[in-house]
Amino acid sequence: MSAVNDSLVITRRNLIRMGRIPEMIIFGLVQPIMFVVLFTYVFGGSIQVGSSTSTQAYREFLMAGIFAQTVTFATAGAGAGIADDMHKGLIDRFRSLPMARGAVLTGRTLADSVQTALTLVVLAVVALIVGWRTHENLGKVLAGFALLLLLGYAFSWIGALIGLSVRTPEAATSGGLIWLFPLTFISNAFVDANQMPGFLRHIAEWNPFSATVQACRELFGNLPPGFQTPDAWPMQHPVWASLIWSVVIILVFRTLAVRKYRRAGG
Repeated sequence: MSAVNDSLVITRRNLIRMGRIPEMIIFGLVQPIMFVVLFTYVFGGSIQVGSSTSTQAYREFLMAGIFAQTVTFATAGAGAGIADDMHKGLIDRFRSLPMARGAVLTGRTLADSVQTALTLVVLAVVALIVGWRTHENLGKVLAGFALLLLLGYAFSWIGALIGLSVRTPEAATSGGLIWLFPLTFISNAFVDANQMPGFLRHIAEWNPFSATVQACRELFGNLPPGFQTPDAWPMQHPVWASLIWSVVIILVFRTLAVRKYRRAGG
């Protein structure tokens, strides 16, 4: 309980900091909104998904990918924030206090999850404005957003490890983004993976990012007409695959990040 309390204190500290710097949230919204508008009106109607090339079909197909991309791109912000705290010596001050070692990182990742949730709410409103609709009951829709938040929380631990491993916030931002672009684009986020070359298709089908995107499309009722679900196990059971991938990422990278933090503290 002491460790939980310490984590909540750090979470509150980070949320207060975010509230005092609103441009952090505003700038975090600009990119996903731009992606929604550009992909909807520039590529909509030009990309075939399933048996349809209609703008509406692609718009609904696209949004799960945009949501997933948004929560994973928050990784860079998490890494930069921790690197900035390291650079300013704030982490050293935390280490001098009688508190749980993992609380600093847990509090940071929880605060990032709250920011991600707010971003998703705004992004969902923008998506509704441009014509995105869900076709399942409220429970399934909320389950889809819960999977997105779990994926974002899992990836924030990757960001935490990156932030502890570099010397400057700039390096953390670059290190947090450079691997995310191939991860998100070699997936089913923006195009039908069935149309990819063989070796890329297999990578996309087993991509943890793709599992969450496919799960959200099913839970939102956004699979386009004539869409053929790939035979790969993660695509046939995307909800379970998304849960398994997210839990595994959390277990692995939380362990590595806390170990890195303790080692640096020693």
